[in-house]
Amino acid sequence: MGMFDKLFGSKIDYPELPPGNEAYAQLDEVRAPLVELAGRVSDHLEVVPAEHEAFVFLGKPPKNFGIAWIHDGKVSGLKEFAEENHLTQQEVGKLIVKLGEAYQHASETPRFSTEIGGKQVVVIPSHGLEQEVHEIMANTIH
Repeated sequence: MGMFDKLFGSKIDYPELPPGNEAYAQLDEVRAPLVELAGRVSDHLEVVPAEHEAFVFLGKPPKNFGIAWIHDGKVSGLKEFAEENHLTQQEVGKLIVKLGEAYQHASETPRFSTEIGGKQVVVIPSHGLEQEVHEIMANTIH
C-alpha cells in the first residue's frame, strides 16, 4: 500500500508531538498567530518551530507551496516579505526554489502531528531546516 499512498497522495499519519518536546514549547509561544493562520488557510500546513518564531510551509512542498513566517506576534507571507525587501519576481522565484531545496534537505527529519486551531498540522522540529531557511531569507535580502 505504501507505493499507492505516495502515488495517490493519501494522508500520512505522524505520531503526536509529545508535550515535553522543545518544539511543543516553541509552538506554544507562537500559538495565537498560528491559530489565526490555520483558520484562514485551507492548505496543508507544515510548521518548522524556532526560538520566538516559526516558518510554515503551505500546500505541497517541495514543488507547489507557499511559506509564511510567524514572528513578533504576526504572520508574514511571501508577498509581504517580497514587498518589504523590494524583491523582483526573479528574486522571489529563486527564493522559492531554494526554500524547496531546503525542505528536501530535511526529508529524513522525523515529523509529528498536532492540532492547531482545530486543524491537523505537521510539525518538523529541525534546527537544520530552521537555520537553512533563515540563511536563505537573509541572503536573499543582502
